[in-house]
Amino acid sequence: MNLDELISEYAEIEGRLADPAVHADQTLARRLGKRYAELRPVVETYRELAVTTGDLATARELAGEDAAFAAEATELAGRREFLEARLHRLLVPRDPSDDKDVILEIKAGEGGDESALFAGDLLRMYLRYAERTGWKTEIINSHPSDLGGYKDVTVAVKAKPGQGEGVWTRLKYEGGVHRVQRVPVTESQGRIHTSAAGVLVTPEAEDVDVQIDANDLRIDVYRSSGPGGQSVNTTDSAVRITHVPTGVVASCQNEKSQLQNKEQAMRILRSRLLAMAQEEADAAASAERKSQVRTVDRSERVRTYNYPENRISDHRVGFKAYNLDQVLDGDLHNVTQALVDAEMERRLAEAQRTS
Repeated sequence: MNLDELISEYAEIEGRLADPAVHADQTLARRLGKRYAELRPVVETYRELAVTTGDLATARELAGEDAAFAAEATELAGRREFLEARLHRLLVPRDPSDDKDVILEIKAGEGGDESALFAGDLLRMYLRYAERTGWKTEIINSHPSDLGGYKDVTVAVKAKPGQGEGVWTRLKYEGGVHRVQRVPVTESQGRIHTSAAGVLVTPEAEDVDVQIDANDLRIDVYRSSGPGGQSVNTTDSAVRITHVPTGVVASCQNEKSQLQNKEQAMRILRSRLLAMAQEEADAAASAERKSQVRTVDRSERVRTYNYPENRISDHRVGFKAYNLDQVLDGDLHNVTQALVDAEMERRLAEAQRTS
């Protein structure tokens, strides 16, 4: 879609959002609002560029008569160059899931109890990052460990209406193996151990994104285990759903009722099926589009958290910082920004090759 078409689409959506009848359909209004927020930076940058270009032409015409206009022309030329570059970046094809919310899963890996504790640390990091960013979080499913960590935990992260940037834009880079180096609480000799936890991030799918035939599902119920109230271990409230054609499985035991657990498991299942479909589409379109900063392959180590040096290292883009304590407290912006920038540079280079 070219720039003129985007501007026309923006004007059309603006008109539709002014119609009260549109807001009677909340799903439609939300979809239009997201697209409107996505297009706004493009249109605003284009309009400012047009004004700046006009002002620059005027300033250059008058520069010979007044030195002040010559100085203004120099300033406007710099501004126009900046706006042209910004517009070019905004027009680079986006990840189609960038406006989506996410389902984030953390699983303990190598390291036993220490890995489960680290999984808990990662969960707190993401919850605090979400709080700083203004996102809403909801723990969908969890299996706590004996020492206070998590064997695995699944959390939904949602942007608030009108935020513009979707959660996937930032958290999609978190998928992979996260390695920690520290002295475990269970270590009596003070030796540094290395353990790991796996993170999987998928865009949360809506009903319109993934069509699931009920006949393709196998639903099993079983008794919950672990903390959860009086219903735990007394009723078959936990639910496991298997999508038979693909073998994808999702389960939930956190809610008290079987119906609630089924609904949450379906959320996870839809997101996993959407992620699978997108990966297949990416592979079919171009192998190059499987960027290293988008991987959700658990076998790939993406980041190391070194406690003795207070250092965090992201191995995909060479990012390194010595404020690990702040990052674990939710100050994750600089880490994710390095990955966002790397992805943008890749997309720019790809756009230039195909233009």
